[in-house]
Amino acid sequence: MATKNQVVQFSLKCSECGTRNYYKQKSRLFKNKIELSKYCPKCNKHTKHNESKI
Repeated sequence: MATKNQVVQFSLKCSECGTRNYYKQKSRLFKNKIELSKYCPKCNKHTKHNESKI
C-alpha cells in the first residue's frame, strides 16, 4: 500500500504586490502557516512573504 508523501511544496507570496517569488518545502506535520521577510524584486525591497498554495 502506498504511503502519503510527508513533504509539501508551497510558494511564498509577497504581501504587498502579490507575486510569488519563492518556492519551498515543509513537512506535513508542521501545520502553521509560514511568514518570512524576503526580498521582492518587483517591489525592490524586503517585504513580508506569506505561505500560499502552488
